[in-house]
Amino acid sequence: MPLILASASPRRQELLARLGVVPAAIDPAHIDETPHQAELPLAYARRVAAEKAAAVALRHPGKIVLAADTVVACGRRILPKAEDEATARQCLELLSGRRHRVISAITVIDADGKARHRDVTTIVAFKRLSPAELAAYLKGGDWHGKAGGYAIQGAAEALVRFISGSHSAVVGLPLHETRTLLLSSGYSSDTLCLG
Repeated sequence: MPLILASASPRRQELLARLGVVPAAIDPAHIDETPHQAELPLAYARRVAAEKAAAVALRHPGKIVLAADTVVACGRRILPKAEDEATARQCLELLSGRRHRVISAITVIDADGKARHRDVTTIVAFKRLSPAELAAYLKGGDWHGKAGGYAIQGAAEALVRFISGSHSAVVGLPLHETRTLLLSSGYSSDTLCLG
């Protein structure tokens, strides 16, 4: 059964490859991802993943569709994707020396149109960042387009002093939960079916 990935994220494609999964097509949903007024981070991540999957499933009837959304949350606040250095700096100054949550929500819609959902919350704590560390990280540009202004699989990993939960979820796709959802949705491959 062909799998459609509702994301253009190269990180999600790389993570799927670890499961031996190569999508038949990449079809980003291109939906409005603006948080609703007073929407909490978990509800937001679940809603956006479900809406992405539903939008793409309409374009690919009879196929399995996988969508995900990853949110960096500090308290009740959803941190933005950093598209400029000022935003990245604000996010990292907020996260410096404290714990935050990274929420990854996944939706898989099977060939019959049934949607299945999972979400994973991982706790991440940054060390207290010195001005020199912050400046060096920002100069590297690894923050661009990343939720909360960092990518744990890049240079920011050296700034993380604690993580509790799924490392792959922080990167953008929790592999254990993704594998479980794909199997329950009728997707199979030699790698997924091991064990």
